[in-house]
Amino acid sequence: MPFSYRVLSTLTASLALLAFAGVAIAQPPPPKAEGIESDDYKWNEMIGEKMEALQLTGDLENGEEAYEICSACHLPSGAGRPDGTFPQLAGQHTTVVIKQIADIREGRRDNPIMYPFAKTLIDPQELADVAAYIETLPIPTDNGKGPDTNLAEGEKLYKRDCTVCHGDHGEGNAEKFYPVLAGQHFKYLNRQIEEIAHKKRRNANPDMVKIVVKYTPEERTAVVDYMSRLEWPERAKK
Repeated sequence: MPFSYRVLSTLTASLALLAFAGVAIAQPPPPKAEGIESDDYKWNEMIGEKMEALQLTGDLENGEEAYEICSACHLPSGAGRPDGTFPQLAGQHTTVVIKQIADIREGRRDNPIMYPFAKTLIDPQELADVAAYIETLPIPTDNGKGPDTNLAEGEKLYKRDCTVCHGDHGEGNAEKFYPVLAGQHFKYLNRQIEEIAHKKRRNANPDMVKIVVKYTPEERTAVVDYMSRLEWPERAKK
């Protein structure tokens, strides 16, 4: 029965993805809000639907239903794809999920593939619901890892520059909106650090930009290789 249910869920999500692909083509382009390229940019400003959603209690049953459209790309387990196309979501802090989806919906984070799907959440309550459900999913430990070529350097950089925000185990900080890194795929992390270093991730934290722009490409690869091996036992998949 569990196997059949998973197959049915995946099939349903895949059909939904195909249906919404047609919708995405017909959609107007995503909006543009001020990001890190602007001198007036304020990271994580408490405005709009993000602030509304953060004040709500997520309903897990509604969140599970709303997550079905997400599962086509991020999988029912929330494990994402090791090739880096879609990130691992399982166990992510509710605050982080709300912030990132709100940023995509408002045009502060550029993600034209995700935008039409993010827009299917009808209001701040549903945003809170799906975020709360995602946080309950256990973090997988079989995520895509890096090349294991310079882990010692990656560990040194992570412990020097990253643990203050993301923690020893990659557990992040829910209150400060710092994401969980544990269980995240190397290729996804690598793409994000490159976008942050080149100021292409427009909703990036300026404090993080200041750190990673100083890294060489080899150092960036090394540190995300180390990140991809972080495990957070408290929320890990048993």
